[in-house]
Amino acid sequence: MPFNLENRFDSVEMSDVAQLRELQLDRMRWSLTHAYNNVPFYRKSFDDAGVHPYDLRSLDDLRHFPFTVKNDLRDNYPFGMVAVPMRDVVRVHASSGTTGKPTVVAYTQNDIDVWSDVMARSIRAGGGHAGDKVHVAYGYGLFTGGLGAHYGAERLGCTVIPMSGGQTEKQVQLINDFKPDIIMVTPSYMLNIADEMERQGLDPKASSLRVGIFGAEPWTQTMREELEARLGIHALDIYGLSEVMGPGVGMECIETKDGPTIWEDHFYPEIINPETGEVLPDGEYGELVFTSLSKEALPIIRYRTRDLTRLLPGQARPMRRIDKITGRSDDMLIIRGVNVFPTQVEEQILKIEALAPHYEIHVEKEGNLDHVTVRVELKPEAAPQAETLSVEVVKELQHRVKTHIGISTRVDLAAPGTLARSEGKAKHVFDNRPK
Repeated sequence: MPFNLENRFDSVEMSDVAQLRELQLDRMRWSLTHAYNNVPFYRKSFDDAGVHPYDLRSLDDLRHFPFTVKNDLRDNYPFGMVAVPMRDVVRVHASSGTTGKPTVVAYTQNDIDVWSDVMARSIRAGGGHAGDKVHVAYGYGLFTGGLGAHYGAERLGCTVIPMSGGQTEKQVQLINDFKPDIIMVTPSYMLNIADEMERQGLDPKASSLRVGIFGAEPWTQTMREELEARLGIHALDIYGLSEVMGPGVGMECIETKDGPTIWEDHFYPEIINPETGEVLPDGEYGELVFTSLSKEALPIIRYRTRDLTRLLPGQARPMRRIDKITGRSDDMLIIRGVNVFPTQVEEQILKIEALAPHYEIHVEKEGNLDHVTVRVELKPEAAPQAETLSVEVVKELQHRVKTHIGISTRVDLAAPGTLARSEGKAKHVFDNRPK
């Protein structure tokens, strides 16, 4: 259904759950059949599992179909997962391919229209409306963030400032001069922009920005509080991944700020036990899995995202929410038998007034034991008291990490501005243990 520019909600956002489930079942049957008939990988995968699209009689029957993982897309690089003739593909995006072949995704014109609609819906759920100026600082190019945000903002009727990532001084200049209402960027890079504002003698809270829509990396409730206090904005979480569509798979609603609402009319979520693959009931923590319900060029069936969260009842919308994602199963560090996520460390750092939210986690193997060093910056205002604060701050962070996470750490305090800054997704973990 086309995006409605005039109303606050699309009709499906206000439908009851029974109507939504009926729509999902119809679309899921189509998606399974489309994938089976047009993608050799899915035909073989379904046949090997002994299932056929006509076996789907209820939404619960989806659990009998096999999973798709990232390596399946890489093994079929570049276009083996495409379900339409290449003449019908109007755009491709791809991951960076830093750990292997890039993950390539493709879009028909209808896919682009749907993506623009769900992104417009997302911005509107975040408090945006036609006439707002939207500063897009996600990277453009093969990464889906920039163009996804751009097309969605235009679909909503906003004025788009397509800045892309990097050139932090110019980011601040354009925010100061163009006076955007909304910024779309990674939360870690938003901190860099705030640092640059202060370096230029500007008060981040005095900017025109009203809303920040932050995604592409996990971030915590404590980080939300930091961003909102420092910038005087509403900090909202947008969820997505290229394999499923891009940004706009889910969006936090400004009236509740209680985790992204999944746009379930296009993306069907499940939570599974990451070890066994068993489907878990709503409310239990596990790995998030998605099946696309309307994608033409690259249907995706039971895609394992590796994101760890849980499904919660709808609040601002009838569609279900996901709890805030604070880690991925493939980002998890195992330190002396303890499961550790970078965001757990970040949360403890942000609870200490003297520390800035810029940090690195270095893991080394010394003999048979793992050792963790947390490098973290002091805030500029705390730097003059570095000598007197250092012992106290180091002890407090070590105590917090030991108490709340269960591991011992070394803490290396760095001067303000000395740790590397990211212009996109921040790199926090440096695991130097032998593979």
